Amino acid sequence: MRRAMRLAWLGLGRTSPNPMVGCVIVQGDRVVGQGWHDYQAVHHAEQIALQQAGTRARDADLYVTLEPCSHHGRTPPCARAIAAAGVRRVFCGVEDPNPLVMGQGIRYLRQHGVAAIMAEDPRPFAEINRAFFKCQRHGMPWVVLKAALTLDGKMAPISGNSRWITGERARRHAGLLRFACDAILVGRQTVLQDDPLLTCRHRRPRLRPLIRVVLDPTLTIPLDSRLMQTAGEHPLLIVCSPEAPPSRQASLTAAGVTVIPLAVDGEGFSLSEVLSLLKQHGIQSVLVEGGGRTIRRFIQAGAVDEFFFYYGPKLLGQQAVPLLGDLGPLELAECPQVQIDAIRLLSPDVMIHGRFLDTAARHDPPTESSP
Repeated sequence: MRRAMRLAWLGLGRTSPNPMVGCVIVQGDRVVGQGWHDYQAVHHAEQIALQQAGTRARDADLYVTLEPCSHHGRTPPCARAIAAAGVRRVFCGVEDPNPLVMGQGIRYLRQHGVAAIMAEDPRPFAEINRAFFKCQRHGMPWVVLKAALTLDGKMAPISGNSRWITGERARRHAGLLRFACDAILVGRQTVLQDDPLLTCRHRRPRLRPLIRVVLDPTLTIPLDSRLMQTAGEHPLLIVCSPEAPPSRQASLTAAGVTVIPLAVDGEGFSLSEVLSLLKQHGIQSVLVEGGGRTIRRFIQAGAVDEFFFYYGPKLLGQQAVPLLGDLGPLELAECPQVQIDAIRLLSPDVMIHGRFLDTAARHDPPTESSP
């Protein structure tokens, strides 16, 4: 199962909207087939492993990180192929949360004489597909928050020039986050201040383009910005207010931008509605990169699932741009609580990875196996 898990991770950034899956087939004490899912290659991990194993799959054991599918999609049902190949036992990490599967694959195997054994602890197997699980269960994308900060928690000097707070290693690690996510989201102030490209520059090619999302109620994004100039090459989605000038909406649409009006209130857009909208556009995971007001709103709304903070060895003092701005008068018992999962030295910087506890409580992976 550990080998199957390592294989599943090879699909990072290359399987959405499908989950990452790894599969290993063992005959006696020999691995006779293995595979992982790659959306472009179409075939599922189990099918690739079965093709490698051939006739050696008969009476073999199959280890797979996620329940084999039981329905026709882009491929025939994997559960049917496993049973037809004569596999003796299937060891499965976690039940598929997709309503089209959800235990039916396991039932099909057992009904056709294949012993199906579920992992006692499904959480590690659900964890590698946390975005897929959240989308299937809650209809919302997985939200990753990323920020580069000085040691005293500042995002930029008062001038707004934040290049570069962190070094090359930290920026390269942050680039992996863009590769792993379906979309990257910023507020309009970040566009006005930094004129970013928001593209994925990872050395591995993406199978689906990274969708760039801007929250811009009044459509103030400059037509000569780098985002606009590259809208024909890299998808750009702008969420605006229904009251945004129609002529402006038409100009952006003509330039290849997807413009979506969404109601606003006193604080701006409803983030739950924004996330639901992104899910409707096939976005399963979104990386929130700024600016400070956008980050604050996501945290206050309890909409962040995990965060990556990169701290550079610099101090900016009080007259600088903070990460969050004013959260109001909070006591310690009221402030957002986080769980730190990892601290990593990316010399000369430090990366802290964790989760917001109020969000994690709502989106925890399963705690016990299906029967």
